[in-house]
Amino acid sequence: MNTITWDDFERVELRVGTIVAAERFPEARRPAYRLQVDFGAEIGLRKSSAQITDLYDCETLIGKQVVGVVNFPPKQIGPMRSECLVTGFYRDDGAVVLAVPDQPVANGAKLG
Repeated sequence: MNTITWDDFERVELRVGTIVAAERFPEARRPAYRLQVDFGAEIGLRKSSAQITDLYDCETLIGKQVVGVVNFPPKQIGPMRSECLVTGFYRDDGAVVLAVPDQPVANGAKLG
């Protein structure tokens, strides 16, 4: 494991957002959803591709708060540009469990 400094950690913008739209992403190489996440007034809506189809379906994702990295450069994933990284934890079977706050917080709140 590499050690980082506090300054390194502070450069990563980990923010809370609410998923406002989710749909299947059939063009992705591996099963994924196209998400739109509302990160509040300062950051706004961001699109993301998320390989979370093992444990989640589109209907239950709407309204869920998630933790995302919002300061990566956009990344082209098939026909879409992913504008943030929705975070999660890998289980032993490879499924991703979303990183979520355990209490509601304002969209855009920064992890610190």
